[in-house]
Amino acid sequence: MLRKTTAFAAALLLSAGLAACATPTPYQPLARGNATSGGFSEIRLEPNRFRVTFAGNSLTSRETVEGYLLYRAAELTVQNGYDWFRIVDRDTDKKVETYAEPDPLYRPWYGSFGYWRPSWRYYGRGFGWRGWDPFWGDPFWADRVDVRTIEKYEASAEIVMQHGAKPADDPRAFDAHAVMDNLRPRIVYPAPK
Repeated sequence: MLRKTTAFAAALLLSAGLAACATPTPYQPLARGNATSGGFSEIRLEPNRFRVTFAGNSLTSRETVEGYLLYRAAELTVQNGYDWFRIVDRDTDKKVETYAEPDPLYRPWYGSFGYWRPSWRYYGRGFGWRGWDPFWGDPFWADRVDVRTIEKYEASAEIVMQHGAKPADDPRAFDAHAVMDNLRPRIVYPAPK
């Protein structure tokens, strides 16, 4: 009993620690392999043309990923001395992964007998003799399984930067300063280390 209690306490502390560390991807350069993995990256294609990408982790919403992409495009436009940008091509990918893992703390009462598990045979009217055992997926007796579905979003856009006034009739054209002013309150930067 003490071993089960200790294992449960350790699992609880570990999950609480991981939950405290895991946060949505902040607005940062692309980082991989940590709790806040993801971020922006860009590639210069021509002097005034870039491919901009923002990848979020499993806690980052699609709306946030697409907003950070627009903010990075505007920021890049201003950094390169331009006034507005046009989105030539844009795409948002959704990556879905499903994991099924057995519950590490669940051990049924018959688990100490190795592979032996209880089974019964019974007679059902109209069906004849039938059998039951936990291998057939009975939700009460069968092993418990933790099924998790994780979604991650990655948005990318190819932008062309221009000088002067933004065309009023082009829905794919964005004033870089206006985008930055409007989205700045929603931008979350990484916590200082």
